[in-house]
Amino acid sequence: MLVLTRKRSEMIQIGENIVIKIIQTGKSTVKIGIEAPENVRVLRGELEPHTGSQYLLERLKKRQSAVGAEAECVTADFS
Repeated sequence: MLVLTRKRSEMIQIGENIVIKIIQTGKSTVKIGIEAPENVRVLRGELEPHTGSQYLLERLKKRQSAVGAEAECVTADFS
């Protein structure tokens, strides 16, 4: 894990298109802003109990279902 120290209004760049900006700091909290493309899922950790692997598994299942449906359409076209 990379640990950084930032002051208010400083930023962190992740890749080419994700920016995290420190908006406000308090005694025990930090307010951050996140700029990311719409296709990047950004959630607070407590909202996603199975972060990472569960999300990827669900996406894979959806893609497999979509590919299966497309294959059925193609098969129907050749019948």
